[in-house]
Amino acid sequence: MAIQSREDIRNIAIIAHVDHGKTTLVDELLKQSGVFRENQEIAERVMDSNDIERERGITILSKNTAVYYKDTKINIIDTPGHADFGGEVERVLKMVNGVVLVVDAFEGAMPQTKFVLMKALDLDLPVIVCINKIDRPEARPDEVIDEVLELFMDLDASDEQLDCPFIYASAKEGYAMKELDDERKDMMPLFETIVDYIPAPQGDPDAPTQVLISTIDYNEYVGRIGIGKVENGSVKINQDAVVVNAHDPEKNDKVRISKLYEFDGLEKVDVTEANIGSIVAISGIADIHIGDTICAVDAPNPIPFQKISEPTIAMNFIVNDSPLAGQEGKYVTSRHIRERLMKELNTDVSLRVEDTDSPDSLKVSGRGELHLSVLIENMRREGFEFAVSKAEVLYHTDEKGHKLEPMEIAYVDVPDEFTGAVIEKLSQRKGELQNMTPITGGFTRIEFKIPSRGLIGYRGEFMTDTKGNGIINTIFDGYELYKGDIAYRKQGSLIAFETGESVTYGLFSAQDRGTLFIGPGEKVYSGMVIGQCSRAEDIELNVCKKKHLTNTRSSSADEALTLVPPKVLSLEQALDFIDVDELLEVTPESLRIRKRILDPLMRKRASIRK
Repeated sequence: MAIQSREDIRNIAIIAHVDHGKTTLVDELLKQSGVFRENQEIAERVMDSNDIERERGITILSKNTAVYYKDTKINIIDTPGHADFGGEVERVLKMVNGVVLVVDAFEGAMPQTKFVLMKALDLDLPVIVCINKIDRPEARPDEVIDEVLELFMDLDASDEQLDCPFIYASAKEGYAMKELDDERKDMMPLFETIVDYIPAPQGDPDAPTQVLISTIDYNEYVGRIGIGKVENGSVKINQDAVVVNAHDPEKNDKVRISKLYEFDGLEKVDVTEANIGSIVAISGIADIHIGDTICAVDAPNPIPFQKISEPTIAMNFIVNDSPLAGQEGKYVTSRHIRERLMKELNTDVSLRVEDTDSPDSLKVSGRGELHLSVLIENMRREGFEFAVSKAEVLYHTDEKGHKLEPMEIAYVDVPDEFTGAVIEKLSQRKGELQNMTPITGGFTRIEFKIPSRGLIGYRGEFMTDTKGNGIINTIFDGYELYKGDIAYRKQGSLIAFETGESVTYGLFSAQDRGTLFIGPGEKVYSGMVIGQCSRAEDIELNVCKKKHLTNTRSSSADEALTLVPPKVLSLEQALDFIDVDELLEVTPESLRIRKRILDPLMRKRASIRK
């Protein structure tokens, strides 16, 4: 077996913490390699193709693209930065021979930087460090380089890994340079460093076919598309092959390769054959999964693949049965909801969908609140109407029967004056303070170890406590013994007790009791939550109450009633707010919080029983 290098190809992944500029960097590499025509209009962050990715400015799914520099084809994979989508990062690193670690020249090494770098170093991948956003007025590149090198040492990097090249760049302005005082011209220094420093993919061109599938794409017309790297041999159109899996020894499906693509810019291009080192997309295999290896029929040798991280939180997706059900959504039945969730499993590997005792409810588990809220938002936009329960963490038990719960490390950057409030809140939620260090600009970085359930519903409160200036990042840190009960909400709910339309008069007398979530002229029903009570109990109110007319006019009666503007909750805020006895009704047009049991009498009985 002669192992050869494919010198005309480089396979790299761009990894970084959230918002350090990965996707913008890929944009520039695409532009400067001549992928776009001179006069072509280009969307910003062209790799974030999904609406939610564009609106929130985050990458959710890893994307493949390819650019040419001189005679070398560079396959680039843009990966997500959020911990909830860490499953995406772990897998795609199996396809590449090196990574570009992007670090913000002001923020420096952040928790997710550590997470993605650790994954890359574990796989022995060479790293190019790109200090991005060098044009920021508050940039501090020299200190950031020290932080990154310290991070390498903390992660036990080898001497070769420590001796990595540093590049300074501004993806937004479109230049990169090898030294800080070089001319600020274009991205060529980064292209050159990639070609010189990242090794070419290797394999045996004469061996039997082996392609490891690392990502799944889905397309309405052709179904599932497996994306992976040709590890050995070559793969051709109309070739007979078998699909095997290292974690599933019984899997052995005979298939035929009907369609084969390679990436070129943002397009998939049909090819008849692909050789070692090429990243290919293969369609026409119905039952293909991440971690499968496509092999030659006479040599079914699967390539080992790391297991995908398990989900840590779950919520129930339930058919909407409120009095307003079916008025705003297009897809409302359990069959619709089940089909849509099963379709999501085609591409999202960290998701689990299970049946419950009720035919109208499905248990959906994911990697975190953001992971599940993105799915809910996508379904809502597609016209689905359903209800979801409060997110709950998934517990494990050890051999001795002790209850274990998922733990997270939370890194919190807050202005100095708010550190006290943040430490107090996180301690109430069973967090343990691990570390506290001052960072530039009057900020403090606090490190907490906290149960995952202690973070459910905390982000909104955190933003209020830090006046929107705090940054919180978390990383999953394994399972530990149950830490005891946490009281989530100090305040009760304001509940409507009759069905109708809210009127100003009714709302005016209700607003003294707490914070309202609705304004006048909105449909309400008995058992719907219309606000947050200022005390720790639930209060029922009539907001459909009109004023009784009298025949005498008092001097103040004609004065207009002024209402405080209602607090309109976003999807995340509503998911954070709901309690265990409440549901969030999600439709394409509205988000309504309601009690699980709508009838006040039945609700009272249930709480007494409890």
